[in-house]
Amino acid sequence: MKEQLMSILEELRPDVDFTKETALIDDGVLDSFDIVSLVGELNDNFGVEINVDDLLPENFNSADAMLELITKMQEND
Repeated sequence: MKEQLMSILEELRPDVDFTKETALIDDGVLDSFDIVSLVGELNDNFGVEINVDDLLPENFNSADAMLELITKMQEND
């Protein structure tokens, strides 16, 4: 699952090292357009439904945080 997430992130922003970045939102690395695209990709690829309540910086500041969010959403399904 992590490889699939990394592939999505690298396709979205090939200029960012997602393995090291831990403040993607806080540092403005990802903007609102990136997040909209990313949420759509995550919903489609992982069969989850990320909604407005989940759009918190701590859920998107790092690849690990996104993976945690996806895992939690899949478990709650």
